[in-house]
Amino acid sequence: MFIAMNRFRVVKGKEADFEAVWLNREVHIAKEKGFVEFHLLRGPEAEDHSLYASHTIWASEEDFVAWTKSQAFRDAHKGAGERAGTLYLSGPVFEGFTILQTVKP
Repeated sequence: MFIAMNRFRVVKGKEADFEAVWLNREVHIAKEKGFVEFHLLRGPEAEDHSLYASHTIWASEEDFVAWTKSQAFRDAHKGAGERAGTLYLSGPVFEGFTILQTVKP
């Protein structure tokens, strides 16, 4: 399993606009091979920004990479660059993780 995360430092006062972009978009990722789950996370506030993260779980890193090379990925991220500087302090920071252990109740 593979987790793909992007961290967003959202400009103070723009949190509702940022959330609206995510919560009101068309979602097609659920149809992608190897996709397991998505989460939009709101984190702590700092003096100049609020921290958010997008968190997806994939069956494999290969499935995630294949999605990033697809037309569906390009469609899902259309216009994202235009929001840098208006909603974000800087572009998103990507972090990828291979799952080594999972514990369930």
